[in-house]
Amino acid sequence: MKKNEIFQTYEQCILNTYTRMPVIFVKGKGMMLEDLSGKKYLDFFPGWGVNSVGHCHPKVMAAVRDQIGKLIHIPNNLYHPAQAQCAREIIRTSFAGKVFFCNSGAEACEAAIKFARAYGQKKRFEIITMKNSFHGRTLGALTATGQTKYQDGFAPLPEGFKTVPFNDLQAVAEALTEKTIAVILELVQGEGGINIASKDYIQGLRKLCDEKDILLFFDEVQTGIGRTGEMYAFKHYNVRPDGMMLAKALGGGLPIGALVIQSGIADTFKPGMHASTFGGSPLVCKAALGVFKAIYSQKMLQNTKKMGKFILRELSLLKEKYAIIRDVRGLGLMIGVELSVPGQAIVQSCFEKGLLINCTHQNVLRLMPALNVTEKQAKKAIAILDKAFCELGGGAS
Repeated sequence: MKKNEIFQTYEQCILNTYTRMPVIFVKGKGMMLEDLSGKKYLDFFPGWGVNSVGHCHPKVMAAVRDQIGKLIHIPNNLYHPAQAQCAREIIRTSFAGKVFFCNSGAEACEAAIKFARAYGQKKRFEIITMKNSFHGRTLGALTATGQTKYQDGFAPLPEGFKTVPFNDLQAVAEALTEKTIAVILELVQGEGGINIASKDYIQGLRKLCDEKDILLFFDEVQTGIGRTGEMYAFKHYNVRPDGMMLAKALGGGLPIGALVIQSGIADTFKPGMHASTFGGSPLVCKAALGVFKAIYSQKMLQNTKKMGKFILRELSLLKEKYAIIRDVRGLGLMIGVELSVPGQAIVQSCFEKGLLINCTHQNVLRLMPALNVTEKQAKKAIAILDKAFCELGGGAS
């Protein structure tokens, strides 16, 4: 298909649910994407964090090639080795528990909501979530999301949810009732603008939930699988959750999600209480195993810590240079640059110069490069950002 034919087919045949950039990508390798005309782009926001080991990583490709010629799908009332191996690897790297496999972060959140209500045994069903959070687009996950802009037009939303300010332990304590069963939050809010939970806050939440027999769920859909420099962000806090949601980077580009529940309560779910037709198929589980191999073989966790500090330092220098940069913050390679003006013009300028980044919350530039990003690639990205700020009148100090 030619370029115009592709654009026309999208307009005629695909629901208009995305604001798309006018580019057609046909190849990806590592940190680079190539469009239909052969132009190459440095990808510093690979698939909303899905391609965290880079595009088409050899370990992931090898795993998929090996599996696709053997067995692609079987129903979940049958056994297969890849699912067992993937679950064991998730548990080995997180905490003692059991895994439910699904297809996305939203599905993992829905599973967490159902699990919490099952644990509450109809007597307790209220769930507390945070303002500026994001948990997905399905109706339960949407209600848990603490941003009304995503909820507009979809009322009535399910009952039983309360939203309180992020990083405010007292607000959570005041929202508790005898019907509260769970607290769900991101340790670093992604769509909310790269807001990082404080250690005291998370440890206080764990203590509060323990005292009230309330489940504490961490949404690690974006922070999980190495993004923050630890395999899971909760490891920065010395706090173990009762449940954790995973997706995005777990499949290296293939759709897989997971809800991980700690051992002591995992048997709350009984056969028939929840299911996912495609969840944990041989193909996606094999891809996930390839992701883990890629992270270990290239020491990506160490690189994430190192390069995260390097990029934050370089961005801080830009902050000194340009007055419109209000703040620079991040954990590992989950980085935000808060501006005093809307950020879309900077995103567009970077795009034209061959750098892909994201803007969330209207004024927070989001950078989430692959975990194996090099210093050379980081310097190139910073140079493009510098040029974009300069050309668009960044208010040089």
